[in-house]
Amino acid sequence: MFGPEGPSLRELAVQALSSVEHGYDLLAPKFDHTPFRTPDGILDAVARALDPLGPFADGLDLCCGTGAGTEALARLCRRSAVGVDFSAGMLDVARRRVRPEGGPAVAWVRGDARALPFAAAFDLVVSFGAFGHFLPRELPGLFAQVHAALRPGGSFAFPVLAPPRANRPAFWLLLGFDAAMRVRNALWRPRFVMYYRAFRLGRVLAELNRAGFTTDLHALPEFGRRADGSPRARLVVARKSGPPQAG
Repeated sequence: MFGPEGPSLRELAVQALSSVEHGYDLLAPKFDHTPFRTPDGILDAVARALDPLGPFADGLDLCCGTGAGTEALARLCRRSAVGVDFSAGMLDVARRRVRPEGGPAVAWVRGDARALPFAAAFDLVVSFGAFGHFLPRELPGLFAQVHAALRPGGSFAFPVLAPPRANRPAFWLLLGFDAAMRVRNALWRPRFVMYYRAFRLGRVLAELNRAGFTTDLHALPEFGRRADGSPRARLVVARKSGPPQAG
């Protein structure tokens, strides 16, 4: 499935019936050959948008997977870039595929984003495509962890895509996926949490503000605008109060 190097339908079925952690351990060797890996176009657009907001000394890629976002983060940071993920399999792939020559030091940490082992350690935290793995009720705790990991003046940044409208096939595809996942989790244990439509921008902005962030939205012009003039993709930049203290 997804081409000769991607996972088979059987492999995806086994993953879907596993826990989130074990499922990604199984998928890790072929993850970069699936549509679930954040496209380079999004990574590059985010890096371009963040570059004028620097300089950054130390950065963290939250739920880094196989490290594609960590590579983009390393281009923005002068001293270090850290990838954190709770899947040992994904981190093993990241260690093999990301081999920076020169530039900042790159490190990998196995850990849960809901209990980060860092305190005031970073100027920039990024995340790509991972928020569907968190239930809405978990967002306050997640954002509090990120806030604690940032130095004063540090930023938490992630891209968001405009949701498809009801007259688009993608709308019904995502709706069907989320419905199937809810049925699966009602009937099967362990749960596999991945909901594409649960991460709503309005609620996210409200929870970021409650966590102590000041939030700005930046259009990503590479992806154009919808018919009503709104951006197809935005970058959320949530800043922790205080003067920048870059390392």
